[in-house]
Amino acid sequence: MSAGHLFAPSALLPEGWERNVRLGWDAQGRLTEVTPDAAAAPGDEHAAGPVLPGMPNLHSHAFQRGFAGLTEYRSIAADEDPAGGDSFWSWRALMYRFALRLSPDALEAIATQLYIEMLRAGYTSVCEFHYVHHDPAGQPYATPAEMSLRLLRAARRAGIGMTLLPVLYQTAGFGGKPAQADQRRFLHGTDAMLALLGDLAPACAEHGARLGLAPHSLRAVPPESLARAVAGLHAMDATAPVHIHIAEQQKEVDDCLAWCGVRPVEWLLDHAPVDARWCLIHATHMDWDERRRLAHSGAVAGICPTTEANLGDGVFDAAPYLAQQGAWGIGSDSHASVSVAEELRTFEYGQRLGLQRRNVLASAQHAQVADRLWLEAVAGGARAAARAVAGLAVGQQADFLVLDGAHATLAGLDGPRALATHVFASHGHETLAEVRTAGIRRVQHGSHPQQAEAARLFAATRAGLLAD
Repeated sequence: MSAGHLFAPSALLPEGWERNVRLGWDAQGRLTEVTPDAAAAPGDEHAAGPVLPGMPNLHSHAFQRGFAGLTEYRSIAADEDPAGGDSFWSWRALMYRFALRLSPDALEAIATQLYIEMLRAGYTSVCEFHYVHHDPAGQPYATPAEMSLRLLRAARRAGIGMTLLPVLYQTAGFGGKPAQADQRRFLHGTDAMLALLGDLAPACAEHGARLGLAPHSLRAVPPESLARAVAGLHAMDATAPVHIHIAEQQKEVDDCLAWCGVRPVEWLLDHAPVDARWCLIHATHMDWDERRRLAHSGAVAGICPTTEANLGDGVFDAAPYLAQQGAWGIGSDSHASVSVAEELRTFEYGQRLGLQRRNVLASAQHAQVADRLWLEAVAGGARAAARAVAGLAVGQQADFLVLDGAHATLAGLDGPRALATHVFASHGHETLAEVRTAGIRRVQHGSHPQQAEAARLFAATRAGLLAD
């Protein structure tokens, strides 16, 4: 790494848009200067358009990119469903079949391609919710952390920031229902998971990654295991992040009610030390009191709009949650789409469809919907990642995007209108001039230096995995 300076005609700072902003960063890639109304100094680089903070992707299952687009057909499970329709649960059966075929080499190839795609789309860091730990027979590899280490290598090769979240998975349903045979690659005892975290800590430090824990869900982790695992994690690192799937589908809510008489988010808030270290993934099906309590807890709601749409999960009721200053961020989850712009656009459009109104998530502070969405998603994603990637401010990492002011779609537009057009009227890739992490240029005009080789290996890997 080396220190550097960039002069931007406009930049989106945490407080809003500023003009003539001079950015400076040190040899460690941390911002040391963010000065609005400045003049360029000799030797400064000049941005090709408005500058945005890089977007954290707070929820990723990297291996699922390998079968994105390949489940869009009526499945056998749906034909067996008395209701006669596909759902998350029938999709999950197909996903499990794919997961059983993964090798360490295959996971690394898929993840490398995915992380390059993320960078090209404007994601500059990722929270990897990783649960395929063991070999296809369900036995630990000779190096138990093998699959996690492959993800760290993929992130380092691509140049994306990483928060690694090994998943604790123990049961197939509420009340300690025994795990299914097709879940065998995921399973850990609580002590084994804490040992894995101990093994991974030095590797994460070496790769510049953050380490946390992901209890998969309330249906997959019994209460006593949840409590012990979180306590063990925080004994190692009191600031480590905790992510959990929750209230993604109505069936999960119904099953939780049958198990304990309360809804999932309510149970978690009553029984776990939920605070700003936590990220509740999806949290789609909440009642009014759950939304209020989650917003006030400081935890982040992890919204994955394109995956939630793809799986038919439901729509997060955003307006009342955001009205109470609830923190949130976006994730690409199953990677049906890898596009920052599409996630934010789908988030807003879901609210419009439900309420039959436009510009639902604009606010008194931000009349431009895209400004609010971008800034709040960056802030929430940074909290979920537990990394210093919270925007263009001194002390944060120099992760940023430059919009292409010369592109026909954005030409002649000021910063706010350029961002709005980037989010709501582009594919989100073609209007980016460059993407940087820690001040290092990773993508220029859509091109990553390793994309051709990564794409070749990905294609060959997927073909092998799909072969009968």
